[in-house]
Amino acid sequence: MLKITLLHYSSPPVVGGVESVMAHHARLLTDAGHRVTIMAGRGEQIDPRIRFTHIPLMDSRHADILAVKKQLDQGIVPDEFYTLVDQLFVTLEANTAGEDLVIAHNIASLNKNLPLTAALEKLSRTCLSSPLILWHHDLAWTTPRYQKELHLGYPWDLLKKPWQRAVQVVVSTLRQEELAQLYGIDVDQILVIPNGLDIQRFYKLEEQTVSLVSRLALLDANPLLLLPVRVTRRKNIELALNTLFFLKEKFPHSVLVITGPLGPHNPTNVEYFSQLLALRRDLHLDNAAYFLAEFSDEFIPDAVIADFYRLADALLFPSIEEGFGIPILEAGLSGIPIFCSDIPPLRALGGDMVDYFSPQSQPSQVAELIFERLSKDPIFNLRTSIRSEYTWEKIYQTKILPLIKS
Repeated sequence: MLKITLLHYSSPPVVGGVESVMAHHARLLTDAGHRVTIMAGRGEQIDPRIRFTHIPLMDSRHADILAVKKQLDQGIVPDEFYTLVDQLFVTLEANTAGEDLVIAHNIASLNKNLPLTAALEKLSRTCLSSPLILWHHDLAWTTPRYQKELHLGYPWDLLKKPWQRAVQVVVSTLRQEELAQLYGIDVDQILVIPNGLDIQRFYKLEEQTVSLVSRLALLDANPLLLLPVRVTRRKNIELALNTLFFLKEKFPHSVLVITGPLGPHNPTNVEYFSQLLALRRDLHLDNAAYFLAEFSDEFIPDAVIADFYRLADALLFPSIEEGFGIPILEAGLSGIPIFCSDIPPLRALGGDMVDYFSPQSQPSQVAELIFERLSKDPIFNLRTSIRSEYTWEKIYQTKILPLIKS
């Protein structure tokens, strides 16, 4: 366990991009077992597990800071500036003593609170025993709107040179190039760790959905196909399984989720389910085709099914017979591609807006149809790229964890 302190001018519930990112970092680090403290000039404790240290002078909107900034913006360094630096230095020194890692967001990048910048820089080169990571989201010296507030010399030059012993992190390759040019260093000396998305919060997923997604690693699917039907013979699920087998030749990380329970009215559905499980085993799809009926004896709520529509990349609906076809409407409203049987009820609903195949088609042909459609779909490719690279969990495992271990 590491003792980690995160610094910024403010923290949630103050609304802001940096505040949100810092909160995600704090939760990820805490979930990984570290003791995390957020230190800021404004904000509140966001999680009972995460400490909050309130230091009013860290606030970019503190009256004393604003009074000094007004003169700094005109190129004047008043005596009050040095007084504030000394006060902040003493406070930072006391509150970072014994920490294993200090991460400062934007404090070495912007001129929002230059006394804080100067105090942290002094701390880093004199008595900070723990490593210091400077996380740059925005750069004052490369942003036109800040230029009239910046001047040559101290303290503005603290924002345009690398600090001793500090690790430089930026959120994009653009910022990496800008910072390298500003500092006069090689881009390889600056780490890029992007911001991410919390898919659970973004989609407002149900707890049951979150559990299933985690258990089955569904965010790693590419594509994730949805078959929202009961397990009955007329749903032609064997065609979906065989299609998945051939699709994995082109999309190795393809996954199929069948959401429904066994049909309640036909006793032969138990036998059919056993046949499907045997087929899945024979096709070596145990880790690619999932029947939610295997994980819950209870009815899957509509809210969870709706979650799967939001998560899925496409609907695969190979029924031999349907009276209507609600999944066509649900998938259409969810904005995902539809691959379905060419039978009258489904064609009446989908018209020329969906991709059809005969329910007697060869599964290799259905797989080719899906591959041709999805491989050329920019929305699908963006979705899978985001899931594989830009979830907070992925960013923590691939970027943040190696950083704090180094």
